[in-house]
Amino acid sequence: MSDQRKIRLGAFLRGPGHHVAAWRHPDVPANPGLSLKHYAEGARTAERGLFDMAFLADSLVARNGDQPIATFERTGHVAHFEPLTLLSALSALTEHIGLVATASTTYDDPFHMARVFASLDHLSGGRAGWNVVTSADPGAAANFSRDRHLNHAERYDRALEFVTVVKKLWDSYDDDAFVADKASGIAIDRDKIHVANHIGRHFQVRGPLNVARPPQGHPVIVQAGSSDAGQDLAAETAEVVFTAHANIGSAKRFYSDLKGRLARFGRSPGGLKIMPGIFPVIGRTQAEAEDKYDAIQDLIDPVVGLALASGLLGGVDLSSYPLDGPLPDLPESETVKSRFKLVSDLAHDRQLTIRELYKAIAGARGHYQIVGTANDVADLLEEWFTEGAADGFNIMPPIQPSGLSDFVDTVVPELQRRSLFRTAYEGETLRENLGLERPLSGSQLLATQRA
Repeated sequence: MSDQRKIRLGAFLRGPGHHVAAWRHPDVPANPGLSLKHYAEGARTAERGLFDMAFLADSLVARNGDQPIATFERTGHVAHFEPLTLLSALSALTEHIGLVATASTTYDDPFHMARVFASLDHLSGGRAGWNVVTSADPGAAANFSRDRHLNHAERYDRALEFVTVVKKLWDSYDDDAFVADKASGIAIDRDKIHVANHIGRHFQVRGPLNVARPPQGHPVIVQAGSSDAGQDLAAETAEVVFTAHANIGSAKRFYSDLKGRLARFGRSPGGLKIMPGIFPVIGRTQAEAEDKYDAIQDLIDPVVGLALASGLLGGVDLSSYPLDGPLPDLPESETVKSRFKLVSDLAHDRQLTIRELYKAIAGARGHYQIVGTANDVADLLEEWFTEGAADGFNIMPPIQPSGLSDFVDTVVPELQRRSLFRTAYEGETLRENLGLERPLSGSQLLATQRA
């Protein structure tokens, strides 16, 4: 292993934590999704642990809002901040950590998206990242004056053009276009303005953007789709990929497949960091870790557990099937293809009942789950990293704030002792800390093409 290659870490911040019953745990504050103080503590803890980024997911529907009222009223993560608003606040409360927000290409427009992420990149001094999603929840259509949710292929076709337009808009100006020459009266060098004039299947966007080129050139592009279309989108556009795998074999196959697609788009393997999600329950001993896990598992409400399984299987109604019977054979979901396969395969491979299935996914939701000591967690991360299954990991604390603190205080020092993780931030921007190249500006690209 090269001395230059280090594990990358993201902190997946979710109000109460990632376990479906986290909000009921006595160590979790009430309504954490509406507390800036709570999120600031999480981001600062991750920064203390030298994490590359703090990541916020998002939903354009109230979680379980389309479920019967008995389910909706028992869901502990309905109310939460819009992620870009929250990360703008966190940018003033942190100094080094990257700030990555989820935003949809299905229910927004490229000009607005380019503008808000460029603004966040400026506000944070070059620490912004955009997690590109196509929105898997059909219920979002009703919240945006749409008659229907676009099908899987349509969403990904739109997403590719969307990202292309956003990048053009980020390149509306060269880095040094805003000369502000008071003596001559020239504010912007006209030769360094690049108007997009985009006309495509989904969008017509003239430009230029009304925000200067971002400090990173482009905020870091993150993607999380694992379907075939999702992997193609990632291979063409993404620089970080969040993914879910229940075992190292699956993770290695995905890693090899996705990295192997990059050459088709003129890209090298180092330009894309693959970071599977890891759900760690950490104790000083194995017994303590198992006690922590059992304590939170005991808080699962069967109504909520069943709704979770239904949602990850594409919204299928499981209420008519016995909880202690097997998962029935189901048609493939059109909305959440990769997660549907992961969860259904888990049920069938382990011969789980529906009750056993929702308990198995209540924390990690199909990501890898480990219950053990800090050494156990470090061993796992080292194996996946050195065996070609990951470039880093998106850490999903079971509860907040203690779950992330446990990782930072015990696992990070062990990774550093093994020379697998940094002991100081290498750069000032998210792109620099991830070891990603800064995109050339419009004039730089033209000069390169002419050379």
